[in-house]
Amino acid sequence: MARRRAAVVTAGVAAAAVAAGFLGRAALHRKRAVDPEAHEPLSELPPDDLGPVASYDGTELAVRAAGDPKSPMIVFVHGFSLDMTTWHYQWKGLSDRYRCVLFDQRAHGRSGSPQSRDYGVAAMGKDLAAVLDRVAPKKPVLLTGHSMGGMAMLALAEVEPERFGTTVAGAVFVNAAASGLVVRAVGSLGSRVQGVLRARVPSGIGVARQIDAVRRTLLQRGPDLGHLAARLSNFGPDASPHIVDYVAGLAARAPVRVWTDGLADLMDLDLRHFTSDVRVPSLVVVGEHDRVTPISAAHELVGLLPEARMTIVPDAGHQLMLEQHERFNELLASFAAEVFGGRGKKKQAGNGKRS
Repeated sequence: MARRRAAVVTAGVAAAAVAAGFLGRAALHRKRAVDPEAHEPLSELPPDDLGPVASYDGTELAVRAAGDPKSPMIVFVHGFSLDMTTWHYQWKGLSDRYRCVLFDQRAHGRSGSPQSRDYGVAAMGKDLAAVLDRVAPKKPVLLTGHSMGGMAMLALAEVEPERFGTTVAGAVFVNAAASGLVVRAVGSLGSRVQGVLRARVPSGIGVARQIDAVRRTLLQRGPDLGHLAARLSNFGPDASPHIVDYVAGLAARAPVRVWTDGLADLMDLDLRHFTSDVRVPSLVVVGEHDRVTPISAAHELVGLLPEARMTIVPDAGHQLMLEQHERFNELLASFAAEVFGGRGKKKQAGNGKRS
């Protein structure tokens, strides 16, 4: 009986979302008939291949870079179910002044899946350490993490706090939180939905598998539904349809283990105790319309970090580095110049567009 009820609920959610998908996407395209980002090659990779980098458990990580190796370095850490290409506008717009290093998290993008079967954020913190050891063993860097990428930075602080203030000179947390990421990601009904699922399937992995089953059911309904789901959960009201489709496609292609094992790890993850180890200048950037890590989560993170300030980006959701890339690049370049003592400040900031 429980299985039948779960199937009925899943089918009901899928049917409602399908109807909303056709209406929502039609409305979106009516509202924004001309998409200025329509021809942006978002999947383009930085030119320098620095990988693979082997992590502590042998997982091979894809690492790319752009910019002069002698320039100050920014290391970018992407979010859940995405890949390094979500930093497209940053490496395109800032690599004239900074060495921009990007990598795919374990089991994401071009990186390998862990034979240890560890898909957790703690492992990602160790992955980040391995990348830093390869690309900048003695050079100061500015870490910039989006969503789960920000949590990986906190996980690094857990295992190697001594890096902060030595080789890690600063930190930028984009659409990030120190805890409660999955509950917020489900939306305003997050805690209620998670509670219902836990009542039926007590284990975190069981809940994650239920969520993945619903996700795959919805994806089978076609790209319109995926577009709407991504837009409603991850973007502000004026987001580029091309960017929304791109992010939806990345999430849809993420391995099942990311959506089960990885999601299960995020479900109860709380890294607030390790924020005190991030003893470097920090910038917390949040979108005005972020529904996944809302402004309240950013306020909490700022209050926990020893040396942090916050900026709210108007008209942006949970993918602000893509949605409002010009504004974000300005913020990042200005903060990087502070962290690196003015280096990189003299050249005019780019807008992240391909020239």
